[in-house]
Amino acid sequence: MVKAIFAGSFDPPTNGHLDVVKRAAELFESIDVVISVNPDKKYMFTSEERVEMMKELVKDCKNVSVHAYEGLIVNYAKQHNAKVLIRGVRSSNDFAYEFELASMNQNLNPEIETVFLQSKEKYAIVKSSSIKELAKFGGDISRMVSPLVEKKLKEKYSKYN
Repeated sequence: MVKAIFAGSFDPPTNGHLDVVKRAAELFESIDVVISVNPDKKYMFTSEERVEMMKELVKDCKNVSVHAYEGLIVNYAKQHNAKVLIRGVRSSNDFAYEFELASMNQNLNPEIETVFLQSKEKYAIVKSSSIKELAKFGGDISRMVSPLVEKKLKEKYSKYN
């Protein structure tokens, strides 16, 4: 059985993230979606909120589970007997960054392989930071995130407006 990990901040989860999860779920027997928790990083949503949203979004994927983790993803992989890290790539800029990250992870744990899944064209410009900015100013984000995430973003920004 090949277990894979798809890690990220998912702040918020986008339709691009969901597409990668669902495609990876077809390729691997088991997927752990790992919500990164970095105490030095400022998130819009708490780790609990991000886990809750992602669990709801992937509830129909029977081989996908969602977890929060603070620490190096290669350590999570070792602790949970995962051999593959899944990374979504939208552009050549993403690939350059992800390639360096994959090389570093390979140095930290040579047993880990990284698999890149190219973003579908319709998700190539979908980026969490851009979505948050659009939502803040009332832009239409309905094609970039699920209705659940859109609602949660509107709730967050209603507190500021």
